[in-house]
Amino acid sequence: MTATTRQTTPRASRLAGYLFALAAGAIWGTTGPLSTALYRAGEAITGIGFWRLVIGLLGFLVYGVFRPQFFRIDRKAWLLVGLGGGALVALFEVAYQFGIAGAGVAGAAALLYVAPVLVAILAKPLLGETLTVLRIVLALVVMAGAALTVQGGSHGGGAAAIPLPSLIQGVAGGLLAMLSFAGTTLLARYAVPRYGATQVLFLEIVGGIVVLGVVLPLAGHAPLPPHTVGAWMYVLLLSLGSVLAANFLFFAAVKRIDAALTSVAATIEPVVGALLALLLFQQELSLLGWLGLTMVVGGVATSYLSEAKTGE
Repeated sequence: MTATTRQTTPRASRLAGYLFALAAGAIWGTTGPLSTALYRAGEAITGIGFWRLVIGLLGFLVYGVFRPQFFRIDRKAWLLVGLGGGALVALFEVAYQFGIAGAGVAGAAALLYVAPVLVAILAKPLLGETLTVLRIVLALVVMAGAALTVQGGSHGGGAAAIPLPSLIQGVAGGLLAMLSFAGTTLLARYAVPRYGATQVLFLEIVGGIVVLGVVLPLAGHAPLPPHTVGAWMYVLLLSLGSVLAANFLFFAAVKRIDAALTSVAATIEPVVGALLALLLFQQELSLLGWLGLTMVVGGVATSYLSEAKTGE
């Protein structure tokens, strides 16, 4: 009985890890469609990220009421993660919204998923990790896939192409979001083992709110609150889903399976986003667009599986 338990428990734990990671990726995949619904309701792009972070912060404050030790964080963490990580989060929240609005849900998600391979390349000079030929090849595959996805997208209404000015704005936003995502990933590799995933996420949210609260008004785009109860519901869903639930599910997955394998499962995000955008908003992809999306997901998955095998 004991031997059976020892064999089945790890398997059950690993299965739970994969399910948690898939759930996190699927929830992240709702970010684009929910944001698109807000744009169409007339909400400002620059305010969506700010208010979903505020609601996320309220969730952490409630959590801290029951665990007061959660707020015992040293000064170095506030400076490094709160200020540095917060600036990256603030950039992501605004840039990704512009990416979705300009390049469509699938295009923005595809651009975002260039980040994991970029991290693998940057890890050599920053973290001293090995740079292999496979990493370089996969980086090129993912980047080409992102380009095809953006080129093969539309905003709805059949096969109508995205207008060039909007596409340029969307690509710029998607690339900035990708760079900020890569930066937060590298920061997390340093900070999470030292401060814990929950506190790192809390500090990044606080820092992001402060940065956006200062920068947006100075740029003439004060983060106005949503205008209707329906819009507030969408922002609430974005916060509870992609800011809180998805991250906690992702952390639960990492506890059970390797981080590399967790990321493989989470690459379901752009697929979910593209399918929801197609079903809800008729944001279609051409054959080249679907090929590009497949290249992005496949390239990232192959990269992480290779890293997992190397680390065994």
